[in-house]
Amino acid sequence: MACIFILLGLGAFVFAFLLFISAPYGRHRRGGWDPQINGRAGWILMEFPAVAVFAFLFFAGINSKSPAAVVFLALWEFHYLYRAFLFPALMRGSSVMPVVIVLMGILFNVLNAYINARSLFTFSGGYPASWLLDPRFLVGSIIFLAGFSIHFTSDRILRNLRKPGETGYKIPAGGLFRFISCPNYFGELIQWLGWAVATWSLAGLVFFLWTFANLFPRALSHHRWYKARFPDFPRARRAIIPFIL
Repeated sequence: MACIFILLGLGAFVFAFLLFISAPYGRHRRGGWDPQINGRAGWILMEFPAVAVFAFLFFAGINSKSPAAVVFLALWEFHYLYRAFLFPALMRGSSVMPVVIVLMGILFNVLNAYINARSLFTFSGGYPASWLLDPRFLVGSIIFLAGFSIHFTSDRILRNLRKPGETGYKIPAGGLFRFISCPNYFGELIQWLGWAVATWSLAGLVFFLWTFANLFPRALSHHRWYKARFPDFPRARRAIIPFIL
């Protein structure tokens, strides 16, 4: 429980910080944040702990033998194997990111994976096989997979904006980019909302709240950046929630 409160406190701090200062990587990269690391390597180092810690605690857990526990493992690893390996492998260009951002990402992923895995596989009392037919699990899993689909599709659109040899930024189009500037972030929010519902756990809810605290301010920063950089940016497009914000 102490770790949950620590994560909540860190989330509140990150939310307040990012509302005023954009994390200095990607399009918001700027000086004064050395040392830097290769972007692909940074993503792998940040995301792999979530893969490893969650899997280790699954096999070490006392409630990890049920079919429901195996499905939770599969959903978690499905996302994080993508983020740790496929996403950086598909990246184009040669971006860099500050080492401090990588270290913060590692800290979060270790703590978050620990909290969620311990909640599911040690402290939950176990999920029976019948949980796989529970409306909370069914609805949550559908929401999770829908969010991943939005996230993955949006990443692909962003990767394909530039033709080989091109540099610079363009206005994304297609998919949910018709309505919001950051559908990739919206997809992640939907994913972890689905996770919170499917697991019906405090740890899952805290993860969703942290995701919001991290991605919502960054989406606002992206949206302001697009509007300032491109005079023809669609004015009806919102930042992260279609038709609302």
